[in-house]
Amino acid sequence: MADPAASGKSGKVVIRNIGLLLSGDLDRPILDADTVIVMDGVIAQVGREKDCDTAQPTTLIDARQTCLAPGLIDSHVHPVFGDWTPRQNQLGWIDSSLHGGVTTMISAGEVHLPGRPKDIVGLKALAITAQRAFDNFRPSGVKVLAGAPVIEQGMVESDFAELAAAGVTLLGEVGLGSVKAGYEARQMVAWARKHGIQSTIHTGGPSIPGSGLIDKDVVLEADADVIGHINGGHTSLSEAHVCELCEKSSRAIEIVHNGNERVAIAAAQAALQLKCPHRVILGTDSPAGSGVQPLGMLRLIALLSSLGNIPAELVFCFATGNTARLRRLNSGLVEPGRDADFVFLDRAQHSTGRSLLESVQLGDLPGVGMVMIDGIVRCGRSRNTPPATEVPVVLTGH
Repeated sequence: MADPAASGKSGKVVIRNIGLLLSGDLDRPILDADTVIVMDGVIAQVGREKDCDTAQPTTLIDARQTCLAPGLIDSHVHPVFGDWTPRQNQLGWIDSSLHGGVTTMISAGEVHLPGRPKDIVGLKALAITAQRAFDNFRPSGVKVLAGAPVIEQGMVESDFAELAAAGVTLLGEVGLGSVKAGYEARQMVAWARKHGIQSTIHTGGPSIPGSGLIDKDVVLEADADVIGHINGGHTSLSEAHVCELCEKSSRAIEIVHNGNERVAIAAAQAALQLKCPHRVILGTDSPAGSGVQPLGMLRLIALLSSLGNIPAELVFCFATGNTARLRRLNSGLVEPGRDADFVFLDRAQHSTGRSLLESVQLGDLPGVGMVMIDGIVRCGRSRNTPPATEVPVVLTGH
């Protein structure tokens, strides 16, 4: 699906009558506010309606006492080109994820491209092409940060300098290519970091032909910026080794939907016990052999909250503000100056939870009533989530 008005401006957007405002910030997950003002795609004010400039909006939205949260950031996806995945031969998977509240996706490598080049010239060309393509084309408005090369033996520092100069900011999962030894990975990760490229390492058993086991010692020696799918993608390291990674590394702890659910809970709880919950980020690791999960982020949030016994408002931060800070994004937090990427949520109809947060903590998925990216409404009531009890209403606007 083509991107509606990717380059257009939202004008002045007034969102009033918010019932619950989730900030994305672990230190203050719930804001005492009921109004958000957006100017040309950027948050201008957050507060009480009487204290905000609500005059003459281009678009006025009555939130109808629903929850406004930052748009979810999927920290681990494997896109190829456009809104198609050859892994499952499926069209529209990014649009479907938008209906699951996802507004930003971060590539962990375009590994499913048929005939993916593994020579150094080819892998650099693919990374630059993917970066350019998704920079120019946003499926349904979703921001896809792509162009994540899978590193191979024989690369030298100048290769990373060239990639960085071309606009590449990510590495694909270290370990999916021929670089599997910790000392080799550490050198290339250091080169990448020197040139402003963020790295992620595959963690656990093999996921695709050509990948292999990456154990805790390799992860620690490589010292990548993100411990990719720490709960396996799909096959996990032992719970003890995962907890050791949380303790001995200072890097981001990435938990994914397409992994071991028991270990996902253990990793999140370990981060809380170690007093470093700000390191936890969430992703889906899709498309994958198990398919595409448009509600994967919401399902992971409900899993960690309900079975991990973690307050839902904190888990939402794992999927928004934590990721934004660790990935150096201007979204993920509801505060002035940030991108106006929002998801409006409410308890699903007939959930036994009396509120949105209670329903998630009981394990129910919330209903998505609307998604905005850059202050522009990208979808209304979700076609994928259970129906929300209440949904926002656009009173004026284009």
